[in-house]
Amino acid sequence: MSPLARLAAVACLVFATAAVGPIPAQAQTAVTEGARLDAILARGTIRIGTTGDYRPFTFLNKETGKYDGYDIEVGEALATALGVKAEFVATSWPKMMEDFTADKFDVAMGGVSITLARQKKGFFSIPIMREGKTPIARCTDQAKFQTIADLNQASIHAVVNPGGTNEAFAKANFPNADLRVFPDNTKIFDEIATGKADVMVTDSSETLYQQKLHPGVLCSIHPDRPFDFAEKAYWLQRDVALKGFVDQFLHISAETGKTKAIFAKWFE
Repeated sequence: MSPLARLAAVACLVFATAAVGPIPAQAQTAVTEGARLDAILARGTIRIGTTGDYRPFTFLNKETGKYDGYDIEVGEALATALGVKAEFVATSWPKMMEDFTADKFDVAMGGVSITLARQKKGFFSIPIMREGKTPIARCTDQAKFQTIADLNQASIHAVVNPGGTNEAFAKANFPNADLRVFPDNTKIFDEIATGKADVMVTDSSETLYQQKLHPGVLCSIHPDRPFDFAEKAYWLQRDVALKGFVDQFLHISAETGKTKAIFAKWFE
């Protein structure tokens, strides 16, 4: 079974097992239960915050002004299930927390990882994927980057995108490396491919996708054995009814094969 196929199997398992669980007890602390969902229905749109720079989850085509990607298609399907239109709101990894707190969108989608810091500000849907951080490097160098200790060397030129879990992981785990923050996540892998950087550590799903885009040049390193544990989900403003709807939508979509078909399009 290929790494992407294993990732698909894990994603399906996460959907199947998580969807039947109850809404967490902390969800009962929502002050105005149902108000957010009611507002979305009355407005006729669901505002979806997305960075547009994280393929295959979200990507903004600057020529057309349109988004595409796995989570973009799921977001559009969610809007259809609600009977409203999807309105995609631009955000960035450094500003996502600020924009979420400022209520610029109802839900953040686009490869968003579950973190406790984000959990303090809102709810998460049931997980849609289980993975973790793993390296990607030029295929000729992949044997050099098997462990965190391999990365944590002054001679290693690592690159990372700003503001999200990748930067936090890199700074916490290989402080001795020559770590450069590169601002454009849509071009960051070219830095490795052209030899301007040696390695990047990011989510295993992204490394597999970039390996697919750069065959024989970039290689995902042990994506089935990531350095840590992480799950992706959709980050929701605090509303029990909205979370309940999104969770049920994801559960039904998994059981009917809708999300599996979208996953196959973008990951397989």
